[in-house]
Amino acid sequence: MIVDHSDQALCGSHVIHEDVVNRVREVIPDGGDFYKLANLYKIFADNTRLRILWALSREVMCVCDLAALLGMTKSAISHQLKSLRLADLVRYEKRGKVVYYSLADERVRDIFDGGFEHIRK
Repeated sequence: MIVDHSDQALCGSHVIHEDVVNRVREVIPDGGDFYKLANLYKIFADNTRLRILWALSREVMCVCDLAALLGMTKSAISHQLKSLRLADLVRYEKRGKVVYYSLADERVRDIFDGGFEHIRK
């Protein structure tokens, strides 16, 4: 017999804790910030982009390196890197004929480390 206890998580009270609501209201980011954050997280919702970002969180790499690592075409990697550039997650530097990519912000590595720590607990 399956017992559904989901209603136990519902609040049975109609009391509003105004002090709590007011404290949170004072620091809540505006709607535009949440919109930007949602778009950032959409970038992280793609397996290929995640793997590229993770690799770049470990080493500076060119498109050829990333293609070899991930078993993909250079064209497919370049397409994903464009999305990551537009989201300000990666930057590039051209040295001669080779373009090297790196994270635009080292906090991306913290996102990976924290995420893996969370899913492996």
